[in-house]
Amino acid sequence: MNPLPLFSPQADDTVALDHYAERAYLEYAMSVVKGRALPELADGQKPVQRRILFAMKDMGLVAGSKHVKSARVVGEILGKYHPHGDSSAYEAMVRLAQDFVMRYPLIDGQGNFGSRDGDGAAAMRYTEARLTPLAELLLSELDQGTVDFIPNYDGAFEEPQLLPARLPMVLLNGASGIAVAMATEIPPHNLREVAAAARALLANPTLTLDEVMAFIPAPDFPGGGQIITAPDDLRAAYATGRGSVRVRCRWVVEKLARNQWRVVVTELPPGCSAQKVLGEIEELTNPKLRTGKKALSAEQQNLKNLMLAQLERVRDESDQASPVRLVLEPKSSRLDPDAFMNLLLAETSLEGNVSMNMVMLGLDGRPQQKDLCTILREWLDYRMATVVRRLGYRLSKVEQRVHILEGRLAVLLRIEDVIRVIRESDEPKPELMARFGLSEIQTDDILDIRLRQLARLEGVKLERERDALQGESHTLLHLLADTTARTALVSQEIQADADRFGDDRRSEVRRADKAVLTHAAPDEAMTVVLSQNGWIWARAGHGIDTGNLAFKDGDTLAHVVETRSIHPLVVLDSKGRSYTLDCADLPTSKAGVPLTALLTLQDQASVVAVLSAPAASRWLVASSGGYGFIATLGDMVSRVKAGKVFLTVEANETALPPVGLSAAASEAQVVVANSASRLLAFPLAALKTMNKGRGLMLMQQEATEAVVAMGVVQGDRAVLSTVLRGGRVDEVKQPLAEFAGKRAGRGKPTAKKMHIIAIR
Repeated sequence: MNPLPLFSPQADDTVALDHYAERAYLEYAMSVVKGRALPELADGQKPVQRRILFAMKDMGLVAGSKHVKSARVVGEILGKYHPHGDSSAYEAMVRLAQDFVMRYPLIDGQGNFGSRDGDGAAAMRYTEARLTPLAELLLSELDQGTVDFIPNYDGAFEEPQLLPARLPMVLLNGASGIAVAMATEIPPHNLREVAAAARALLANPTLTLDEVMAFIPAPDFPGGGQIITAPDDLRAAYATGRGSVRVRCRWVVEKLARNQWRVVVTELPPGCSAQKVLGEIEELTNPKLRTGKKALSAEQQNLKNLMLAQLERVRDESDQASPVRLVLEPKSSRLDPDAFMNLLLAETSLEGNVSMNMVMLGLDGRPQQKDLCTILREWLDYRMATVVRRLGYRLSKVEQRVHILEGRLAVLLRIEDVIRVIRESDEPKPELMARFGLSEIQTDDILDIRLRQLARLEGVKLERERDALQGESHTLLHLLADTTARTALVSQEIQADADRFGDDRRSEVRRADKAVLTHAAPDEAMTVVLSQNGWIWARAGHGIDTGNLAFKDGDTLAHVVETRSIHPLVVLDSKGRSYTLDCADLPTSKAGVPLTALLTLQDQASVVAVLSAPAASRWLVASSGGYGFIATLGDMVSRVKAGKVFLTVEANETALPPVGLSAAASEAQVVVANSASRLLAFPLAALKTMNKGRGLMLMQQEATEAVVAMGVVQGDRAVLSTVLRGGRVDEVKQPLAEFAGKRAGRGKPTAKKMHIIAIR
């Protein structure tokens, strides 16, 4: 990309400030993008990384050589190629050596190069380094005419513009960087998988993304872990070059004596460390007060109680033999290991997202977000061009050597004449060229070689070398002329590198749902109490003696519900609106709190029912208007304090207390009684299941009538609670045969016009 002119002077030699600022900032932005932040697609390196590798090769620090002080390497880099601070060069060098950051480290470090727990590397005067064998993938063809060299910052030396990468390193090790107005986050991948995909694309350039992903199903992180992202999401990320990958830790459940067990985490997601997890668990079990608050929030307290109820202790047993070993011991062996881990996955960094933003500098030098297939195809174009340059360079060297050998063979049998010319002539070079028909290059070679190299015994060696080189020359010419043969050569080289440097996948690809904490409180039995005047509180356990409950003066018991702390608490008002509370958030003090402080009841509405059960539990809901339906408790749950409209109720009607349905209620009968003492029984199967609304007609009524009670009965008899004279409540067992009918029927009047208030 050609830089824009920084100045655009006007007629009077002035420059508009906005124009100058725009151009100056753009120059700066492009220098950051191309010179620091983004990797090249061709070799996967940023400029500082490329200079580090080249300088170390130039110093002879290849694999197998002796380690040297990092400070010496940094000095070489700064003095010749990278005129910036020593910290920037050393930090980049450290990153290239960290096996928990780089999937395939390019530098073999000796000493403290940091740890996955966030510990920094030792100073460069203490550490030593050399290149790894895998660095050959980038550097082995550097001196074979494969890439262009450019002057360094002061013109005293030359450095490669790119490295002749034998594999797409931009995918193997990935990259991370932030530029101006753009950033990159390329995850690492498995070498064998990338090599297989590259060879497949080389053989068939029209492969689709799905066919390429058959070779590369997902990234492969250095720390392993489990990739649980859905295949469709991974495909979308690879198709656009942008997305995210959800990674969770890997663990095993170790069985102990007396049926005890513990969880041992052996692999962590990228960016996670054992110390980080320990800190998060400490924060959950011993939370700090939020700014401006005098007490822990209900959410903090619930999470604390839940964590303390399930986790007994945690310790880091990582060592040299086990780089990651995080031991988690449960509070009780009766806990479910999956539920135990779900809590930790949902609330700590043991599971998290890794962003994917594959922005890089393409072969045209422009920064762009690229999809997986485009990256591989462009790299293959670069690799083919590199191989052509390598073959052409080798061909020129071979032809030069053959030319020299032919000159030596031409004078081999006339060596005495050559010696005589050299001895007697003042200018032997022109005379040798004229007498023996030699070129200038051949003549210079003959004048420079030792006489023993022209001995008769050397003739056989010269002929053998010439014949071998001529055969190689024919092969090189064939490869340069035949695209198919050249493609086969590149494919073979990719396979050879994969066989030499490839390894097994570390990150397991396993589809799973994101860990979500559905209950932010321990699963405990509790009883919820609501008074007539609207005060609500909770008690631990079931079977409490309601006679011992203390109420304020003039107040009495209205509702008592036995439930568990993990179940939602639903309040239904007389106008059909439902509200939801968290049982774990209710106060346990004897005084309680007003219900109106926890939710906003609509005007002139009263509470008709307080329900708490699993969200999947089924309920029969109805209004006094004679309409109703079946719904789950989850359908009644509201996420706002003001509740939601659940049961449609007309102006002159009221909601009735819902009736719970058992699992065997499919054969039950619905029994409905109205204010005219009429009773109707019909099959429960005649009703619809809905998530809200008015429902179907249960019982046909006159305008002055209203449903006063309903129930769901198993068998042929119902227990009717009736009010007698004087207000006494009596229970009557009523056969249902004579009241049986179809849904929406009128029903039949009961004997003695019973005033029914409940049915069971």
